[in-house]
Amino acid sequence: MSSAHDSSPLVRPYALTRGRTRARYQLPIEALVSTTDNGRARVPGREPEHQRICELCVELKSVAEVAALMRMPLGVVRVLLGDMSDAGLVAIQQPGETDNGQPNLALLERVLIGLRNL
Repeated sequence: MSSAHDSSPLVRPYALTRGRTRARYQLPIEALVSTTDNGRARVPGREPEHQRICELCVELKSVAEVAALMRMPLGVVRVLLGDMSDAGLVAIQQPGETDNGQPNLALLERVLIGLRNL
């Protein structure tokens, strides 16, 4: 027998994104997210998920890490991060390369760990 509480993990993310499944921006899983000064401020009425992401990203996190730590689908997190970026709560840095043109191995390792935690 299923209760309304059992379905809430699926309904809540859908409601948070207002049914959107794609973010406004291309957010690769290795893009880095950091909380802005605006995001650090505690504001009454802020969505709990937005507040939690702001708390998590005080230390730099990849999009994949945020999804894993939030225990939310990657697509939902991408939509939330896009909205939060528009609101000035987080800053998103696109992935870069090292000076020799090779991928940043430390970053790739962090992304792999985040994906394994999904």
